Amino acid sequence: MARIDYSDPSKATDRTREILDKNRNANIFRMMSHAPSYFEQYCRLGGAIRHKGELDPVVRELAITRTGILCEAPYEIIAHKRIGKNVGVTDAQNEALENWQAATCFDETQRAALAFTDEIVKLKKPTDATFKAIAARLTPAALVELQLSVGFYIMTSKFLETFEIDLQPVTEVVG
Repeated sequence: MARIDYSDPSKATDRTREILDKNRNANIFRMMSHAPSYFEQYCRLGGAIRHKGELDPVVRELAITRTGILCEAPYEIIAHKRIGKNVGVTDAQNEALENWQAATCFDETQRAALAFTDEIVKLKKPTDATFKAIAARLTPAALVELQLSVGFYIMTSKFLETFEIDLQPVTEVVG
């Protein structure tokens, strides 16, 4: 049960309702829409992360899901395993993300991105070796996108857990 009530879409502005409708009134967005201006900008940045830029979508979703795992955010993990499948993440990769270091289903770029993700979440900053390994495999733009994706989903995971956002059946949020 969420720690505070979800917002009531019927009491929202037209713009907030439009964004909620576009996002299938998912619980995370119903909670976030208590702060409409932040909610709108959150969705704008989230949309850029997910639909613009040059970072390989499989690498992005592996990193996002791994971030959810490290932040212990089940809502995030479930959502992004599904999103990952839609962009080409394999079932084997989704299953291996808990212990990716021992898995053989990731290529070298994916492994470097996962190591980078682990260190962004766990350390003050990635080590030089980890940074150099991923920087050698991505363009500067893709590297920036990867770091911002991980940072955005740390924030999202913490938001989900802070407010104890309730999981929803996939049928409610996937159309």
